[in-house]
Amino acid sequence: MRYKEIECCEALKTVLEAGGTLRHYAFQGIDFKPYMDYALRCRYSDCLFLGGFGVDELKPLMDEKCLVYPPFKDLPFRVFRSGLYNARSLYAGYRLGEPESYKDCFDSKVYEHYIKAGKQTGDIKETLARILHDHSMNDGLDDFLHSFDEKSIVGIMGGHGLSRLDESYRKVVMISKKLTEGGSLMVSGGGPGAMEATHLGAWLAGRSESDVEEALQMLSAAPGYKDKLWLESAFRVMERFPFPRYVSLGVPTWLYGHEPATPFATHIAKYFDNSTREDTILTIAKGGVIYSPGSAGTMQEIFQDAVQNHYLSFGYASPMVFLGKEFWTEEMPVYRLMQYLIDKGKYNNLLLSISDSADEIVRTIEDFRNTR
Repeated sequence: MRYKEIECCEALKTVLEAGGTLRHYAFQGIDFKPYMDYALRCRYSDCLFLGGFGVDELKPLMDEKCLVYPPFKDLPFRVFRSGLYNARSLYAGYRLGEPESYKDCFDSKVYEHYIKAGKQTGDIKETLARILHDHSMNDGLDDFLHSFDEKSIVGIMGGHGLSRLDESYRKVVMISKKLTEGGSLMVSGGGPGAMEATHLGAWLAGRSESDVEEALQMLSAAPGYKDKLWLESAFRVMERFPFPRYVSLGVPTWLYGHEPATPFATHIAKYFDNSTREDTILTIAKGGVIYSPGSAGTMQEIFQDAVQNHYLSFGYASPMVFLGKEFWTEEMPVYRLMQYLIDKGKYNNLLLSISDSADEIVRTIEDFRNTR
């Protein structure tokens, strides 16, 4: 039996007003204080209290099956979040027109704390807080993905250093735009480069190609994420084209916190643990993964994805689509290596394809989704 999750004040009020004994509820980061009169009239059986406020007053009303996890203090992040991040929450404190205010935003403060405490730390409180935070991300992700068909979830992997001026960046934008318009949920590692292009395409889905060209022109003022106006120009595009008609999911990590997360992702699951983050992206992208030119990180993801497909870890194999024939056969000849290993019987079940055409890649992904 699943716990009934209470994640907002409205839901809490409804449950408390009903009164009686509340059984098998999980209260996530909830403040009971405004509703204490109602809360004190209830009893609680086998409930989870995850980092809430005002919970101590309720302890006499709890049975022995209840578990209480107090909120962690003196941390710049909430350990028990009730949902995913977005650009507004991740960049809270950033002031448009003041690029230097990036250092004052929530994301930067968490990264500063992360580095100060140590990427790998022996502090048990710190490691526990990070694990519980990432568990909250997993829970929020489950809630978010619940309404999507699993074969509609498509990942794009690629280099963080891909310039906004590069032709591959434009192709990723158009691939993501068209797939989003066709019903796909686009997922990436949530950072700059090819990852940003993924979410820019989803943000502009439903708009004209002239809008895409205008957005790319605006972003060209800061081609790389190290440019001072990289984040500023992204927010300017969002201001110019507000209210996206579709959603997308970014999954960044504070391990690479020096690379800012793209604000174009409407939903952001940001993790401390990078291994959990990478496995999450490849696991949920059952509609296939598109590989744009990248380096060591992208190479790792290719072979990690191949293992899942080889063993049919989730019941079937999903497409592995490579964008850029010359790159993946000559400059970084991974595609040729994988074909060789398939021919030798070292890999089975892989659905490999390669193309320079955005339209062809879109068709490959959509054809797979339409086969049942």
